[in-house]
Amino acid sequence: MKPIAPTQWMARAPARAGIATTARFRPHALAIACLGLSALCSTVLQAQTPATQPDASSTAASTDTTAQLPEVRVSASALDLPLEESSTPVEVLDGQALQLRSAATLGETLEGLPGVRNNNYGAGAGRPVIRGADAARVRILSDGSEIQDASTSSPDHAVAFEPLLASQIEVLRGPSSLLYGGGITGGVVNVRDNRIPTAVPEKGYEGKIELRKSSNAREGIGLFSVTGGQGPFALHVEGLKRSAGEYEAGKNWSDKYVTGSNNNTWYGSVGGSFVHERGYIGLAYSSLRSRYGLPGHSHEYEDCHLHGDALHCASHGGEEEAPDGCHWHGTELHCTGEGEHEDEFALVSMTSHRWDLRGELQDPLPGFSRARLRASRTEYAHDEIEHGEIGTSFKNNAHDARLELEHQRIAVGAGELRGMIGVQHSRRDFSAQGTEAYVEPTLTTNRAVFGLQEYRRGDWRFELSGRYEWQSARLDGLARRGTVKHDMGSVSGGVNWNFQPGYVLSTSLSRSERAPTAEELFAGGIHLATNTWERGNANLKSEKSSNFDIGLRKTSGATRFNVSAFYNRISDYIYASTTDRYEGFRLIDYTQRDATFKGLEASASHHLNTQWRVGVFGDWVHASFKGGDAVPRIPARRLGVNARWERGPWYAGGEFYRNAAQNRIAAYETRTAGYNMLNLHMGWSGKLGQNQSYELFAKLDNVLDKLAFNNTSFVKDASPLRGRNLVVGMKVNF
Repeated sequence: MKPIAPTQWMARAPARAGIATTARFRPHALAIACLGLSALCSTVLQAQTPATQPDASSTAASTDTTAQLPEVRVSASALDLPLEESSTPVEVLDGQALQLRSAATLGETLEGLPGVRNNNYGAGAGRPVIRGADAARVRILSDGSEIQDASTSSPDHAVAFEPLLASQIEVLRGPSSLLYGGGITGGVVNVRDNRIPTAVPEKGYEGKIELRKSSNAREGIGLFSVTGGQGPFALHVEGLKRSAGEYEAGKNWSDKYVTGSNNNTWYGSVGGSFVHERGYIGLAYSSLRSRYGLPGHSHEYEDCHLHGDALHCASHGGEEEAPDGCHWHGTELHCTGEGEHEDEFALVSMTSHRWDLRGELQDPLPGFSRARLRASRTEYAHDEIEHGEIGTSFKNNAHDARLELEHQRIAVGAGELRGMIGVQHSRRDFSAQGTEAYVEPTLTTNRAVFGLQEYRRGDWRFELSGRYEWQSARLDGLARRGTVKHDMGSVSGGVNWNFQPGYVLSTSLSRSERAPTAEELFAGGIHLATNTWERGNANLKSEKSSNFDIGLRKTSGATRFNVSAFYNRISDYIYASTTDRYEGFRLIDYTQRDATFKGLEASASHHLNTQWRVGVFGDWVHASFKGGDAVPRIPARRLGVNARWERGPWYAGGEFYRNAAQNRIAAYETRTAGYNMLNLHMGWSGKLGQNQSYELFAKLDNVLDKLAFNNTSFVKDASPLRGRNLVVGMKVNF
């Protein structure tokens, strides 16, 4: 049987759980129906070229400065578009660029891409912040299927995915995320992996082995990935082990190590598929175990409680202060003895067991050119261990399924119409038990229909997409019970104009809604990870956002660039408002207020000759409530330069950027100082045989050993960025 090329079956990243307009926006439902009937088009998608990004030039590695980039297809574009044809802001990390950026968390891996920051909580938890938005406003997918974990409920909860085994990571920003859920104003991160083979290797097998060692935290990593097959059957197996102690912050940090920043991970997956000339169908099982510390997680305020709308803590009444090395557990005094260092900080012990079903089929029905199926089931749990005992246990049992049908191309006038329709269903059963069970058990279900149509005519490309959702969130607590429902619709459109060879002007406009999460609706209790007492609001309305994007990019020649600007106006923006405070502990109420997000993202590169490339990059976001108050935890502006050299088997490069101070802060926030960051890398590759290759690489991050803090982090003062860190590694492909 003829093997099927991997690019032939690159999937469009689905989506899910999002939201868009309530029942009063019935015209949205009509627009979606029109999409299903091959309606008129406009674009939601405008792409950025990875070759213009710092350290991301591996995709563009070419000795001909005027050569075109190798074709990179964006599976999350829904129509499996080539990167240069996408009409929304998109970043694609793959190959050597991904290898050099890969880190323990997804947020740390993507940190540094224009518009993307890391909401870090030590070394074990880190979620991407895109355009100043995080949590439920950023959707994370595994090859189009949502990663089901607890990372949206709290920043100390890790994303249940291992970035080092990703084959490609796509970051879609702005209105392009509409197909994955309404109100995802930050964007979508789609992580491609090889868990389910889409083709049988030509030589019967292929794989890789990689080893890494880091100086900071004494981190060691080993991983492997192997795919084999015969006839129409293919099997894939992969695994990873990570061991890291506490890391060192930059110079002038009060302690040598960041207490509670250790991280240990075990991951394994096995998957198989049946490959046919017209498609494939496959199933995979993966298991992830992680044990990591929580810097800044303190029990200093665990005796705090509410008196009406005010906080009351024991120290208010003048209780005796705990002696050094001791703390209060309610009315009990706990002291740490010698040799108990490992239990002085809180730990998370996380497990995730996941099943994935993926399939694609060409010409499935008359009039349709392709069908695509994604389904998953996840059993997620983690225990927060405090002083050797389990303090709180979280569980999240979830499943989702998504089916897309792409219709055949239709000639319309002098142009061509292409599009797809789809349906999606998801269910999330979330519960917590213990001292920090600030949310009682909830069951959230979401059903959606969606569609996209594209019309091409000459140098113009139009696109129109829509989505309608029905969400139900049910509280199953002992003291409180109830169900909150939201109906939502979203519409987005835009246009792409190739006004000169290699030049693309794109603009898009969308209107969407996001339903409040179960935590925003039903929270009620102490949350020590963020030093807060949280109170939800079951009367919250869905957010309504109007988003405008415009971009200009040059995709060929020695000089290439990408500039994007965005303006997002969000009515009834849901946020945690601080209403009382005692020292570092706050009472927060989830409430709503109109807000505006606007910003710029830019990158450019120039090939000086066949060996040298230089570039610049930067981003800026400004977020304000109506009246001018700052939205909390917004990243500061950033501006940098980068360079890369290649000659034969050798390559080297680096980046230097200035992250400005964040002086525009919300109430109860503190100023975050700016810092300079210098990162360097180099490598050498060679052949072991006709079909085997190897690569030796090294990178030195934070060369200047700067003490740096991240304004997007809830625990920025207790969890600074890593100090100087040398990483050396070896990868063998066979």
